[in-house]
Amino acid sequence: MTSLGAGVLGAAAAATANAALPSPGTSPGTGSGASGVFALGVASGDPLPTAVVIWTRLVPATSGLSGAAGALAASVPVTWEVASDEGFATVVARGTASATEALGHSVHVDVTGLSPATRYWYRFTALGKVSRTGRTLTAPAAGSTPDSFRIALASCQHWQHGYFTAYRDMLAKDPDVVLFVGDFIYETVASKTAVRTHEGTGEPVTLDQYRSRYAQYQHDPDLQAMRAAAPWIVTFDDHEVDNDWAGHIPQDPDKQSSAAFKARQAAAFQAYYENMPVRASAVPVDASISMYRALDFGSLVKLHVLDTRQYRSDQASTQAGAQATSQVMLSAAQKKWLVDGAQKSGAVWNLIGSQIMFSETDLQVGDGKLWYYDAWDGYQAERNALQQDLSSVRNLVVLSGDRHRTIVSDIKLDFADAGSAVIGAEFVGTSVSSAGDEDLAAFAAYWTPIAAANPAWKLIDAHRGYLLLDLTPTAITAEVRAMDTVLTRDGTASALARFRVVSDVPGVTQI
Repeated sequence: MTSLGAGVLGAAAAATANAALPSPGTSPGTGSGASGVFALGVASGDPLPTAVVIWTRLVPATSGLSGAAGALAASVPVTWEVASDEGFATVVARGTASATEALGHSVHVDVTGLSPATRYWYRFTALGKVSRTGRTLTAPAAGSTPDSFRIALASCQHWQHGYFTAYRDMLAKDPDVVLFVGDFIYETVASKTAVRTHEGTGEPVTLDQYRSRYAQYQHDPDLQAMRAAAPWIVTFDDHEVDNDWAGHIPQDPDKQSSAAFKARQAAAFQAYYENMPVRASAVPVDASISMYRALDFGSLVKLHVLDTRQYRSDQASTQAGAQATSQVMLSAAQKKWLVDGAQKSGAVWNLIGSQIMFSETDLQVGDGKLWYYDAWDGYQAERNALQQDLSSVRNLVVLSGDRHRTIVSDIKLDFADAGSAVIGAEFVGTSVSSAGDEDLAAFAAYWTPIAAANPAWKLIDAHRGYLLLDLTPTAITAEVRAMDTVLTRDGTASALARFRVVSDVPGVTQI
């Protein structure tokens, strides 16, 4: 296991940060900057071999951070263009969409008829203004095997805890896709002592309040530039709604009635859809939204993106409760979909995007177990069954977030047995900014003895940042990109550690 002290910090010091690349082009003087109807930028997502979603959301030119939609007409025509060159000399698709008040004046265009594994540029025009230019990439053709594929794994960006400068480094690394596994916004109240302060006067509850929170986050220049630079594959965790919610149960049911919380969920899900580059299949219905889905990248990668919030039982509060067979994370339908899809996959790499950590975290130093109940540890019976079901899946790799830690781990067939077979690997990505700059000495003092109780772990680290994964037909190379600080906009990233998963050899090793 990598040391939590000088060994990890020494690796970070040995690497140099990469210079930031300029953001994708904008149209000067056309309202594409920090103000204007396109102030929230553009994005693309969920790429298929011949299709990709392109997104924008209009806001009134004078709305500031509110993101309120009221000053716009009930329906605004938005022209969109997709080109094979950045200068739009060769436009391959164009059309007009309606940005309606009912969906926050968001636009989700599922552009079809594109060529596989091809770079495209896109832009929008509305109310006499032109958006910044976005860049996207379609998935490889079915049956093809790309020589390489690069994924950036990110999660947990708390506005008040720091700046999103990790995206500046990510932009320079030019990933093929960004996999964002949750906590795009935080619902916490404004703090006057924070690095930068949340808008509003309390937690968002209504649709307009959630819209305002998303608008604030999307004004971050580094986030906006990265959203415009590559397709994103997204899912939500808890803070897009309410901390530690489960099913239709809030964190504090004594303060939020069932009806009130369902109304809050409905608002949160609609705001999420309005601000994410996802297909219309995700349009919410009341207090539910359809988000789990699979994407293929030729025969190299199959990615199952989970929803570990909407269908789960309430979190356990005891070890016995965590082991109850009634304690489930996924719906029966989602579990069957995952197992069937993974077992029948012909891909070289079978990836699972999970909002929360799959591998065990034993917080008990010495004999016995003490689990973190909000993660898969709190759903022992279901996870044990999944480990059996997924043990035959080729090259199983879980990509997750939530913990505000980088944790690299083997996945065991049975975490209760130290000698159990290894069936896969997990990369838990740290946060973009959540938890801010931590005291690394205090972190090491607390976690070093706990790490010794978790022999499947290969690394635990407390820097902010993200993970960069390069996939080839023979191996995955994963690099931990660690920020030196998120408390200022001057933070830079460097390579803290590198890991490798070799095809058809379960587990992960540090390079």
